[in-house]
Amino acid sequence: MIKYTKLFITFLLAVIAIGAKAQSTASSSSPYSRYGLGDISSGALPQNIGMGGIATAVNTINQYNNINQLNPASYGSINLTTIDVGIYSNVLFVSQTGQASQTDANFRLSHVAFAFPVTKHSALSFGLLPYSQLGYNYKQTLQRGYGTSSPADTNTTNYLYHGEGGLSKAYIGYGIKILGHLSLGANVSYIFGDLKQTSSTEIPNLYGTLNSTVEQDNAIGGLNYDFGAQYAIDFSLSKHLTLGFSTSANSQLNSQSSYIVSQYTLNASGVANVAADTLINQKSAKTKIQLPQIIHYGISYQEDGKFLVGADYSTGNWSNLTIGGVNQGLLNSKTYNVGGQFTPNFNAINSYWSTVDYRLGAIYDQSYLNVNNATGGGTTNIKSYALTVGLGLPLKPGFSSFYKINVAAELGQRGTLNNGLVKENYVNIHLGFMINDKWFSRFKFE
Repeated sequence: MIKYTKLFITFLLAVIAIGAKAQSTASSSSPYSRYGLGDISSGALPQNIGMGGIATAVNTINQYNNINQLNPASYGSINLTTIDVGIYSNVLFVSQTGQASQTDANFRLSHVAFAFPVTKHSALSFGLLPYSQLGYNYKQTLQRGYGTSSPADTNTTNYLYHGEGGLSKAYIGYGIKILGHLSLGANVSYIFGDLKQTSSTEIPNLYGTLNSTVEQDNAIGGLNYDFGAQYAIDFSLSKHLTLGFSTSANSQLNSQSSYIVSQYTLNASGVANVAADTLINQKSAKTKIQLPQIIHYGISYQEDGKFLVGADYSTGNWSNLTIGGVNQGLLNSKTYNVGGQFTPNFNAINSYWSTVDYRLGAIYDQSYLNVNNATGGGTTNIKSYALTVGLGLPLKPGFSSFYKINVAAELGQRGTLNNGLVKENYVNIHLGFMINDKWFSRFKFE
């Protein structure tokens, strides 16, 4: 009876989480999210993010089962039913030379993931994660002359840009440990969502002018595949060196876009009236989005119950990203992750804070963004830097259950004020609740 009750609770959690995810809004307020498919999520869970996002060569963390969908080979180390549900908050400070600074905050459900052991050395995992977020709203103002060069006939022209939406990733994967040291795994994912972008041109001070707006909405959906491997070298029962590799295939997604061009006027308060006319309203035929191949390499060293350190290196062939057969003009990306955690005394009885995992890490990302300089004269590759900190807070265990709250914070910077571009300073907060439990047991009575 207990087994079926737990299964029902799991199913209920999944339904609630998926429903909440479907209703969530974009969690980005960055003008840089307008490029490509939006801001691409790393996919790492809070326990990994606190250690600089290292994941490729990570499986169990301090003897806790850990769901790590970034490398499905890690599922081979899962021997307890594991649930991980989390939330995410972001505060973004946007600045640009000559413009007023802007502060935005977002909050959303970040992930829900489950894993169940299938055999002694294999497990199945499934869940829902963000893939990308699109969210920006900014205005560019220029002075234009109409009919004459006289200053009296010079009017302000506003160019308004807005984007919202995002893509989600529902996955199911299987990992198995073979030959004692080698683990292999694979995920099948369905990436889906909507990306909506609008651009408007307004002349607010010229009475009777029809302003225009262009709206494009892309509905996206399709399968993606991940493969991974981990190889463990055991120096003793508690000391392990792990090498990891994973890759996301360059698969294709389906996309269908709608395109609307309309005209409107502004009222006396400068607010847009209902569209006066729709010039174009068309829905395109289905096209393909060619995703890039993304490759991760990793190494970690762990002494169970004491510490873990590791590093990752990732590359993404984003220069191959095409939407409807059109190359998006992006660069190949490179990401470096380093970090680790330390636990003073895993078995301490009288000191709770000695049982806490203390995490620290750093991230350097040479992104795929190659943005035109606002001052003219070329382009600039957008880079980001971040310092991460985190805590693994164990809760009182049950008879066969283990609980942990994982908290992580990213403090970082993206972009530059040079060449008239935008610099972003951000604080990302990640909170996850993790359960390890033994659900499927057979008891023998003598």
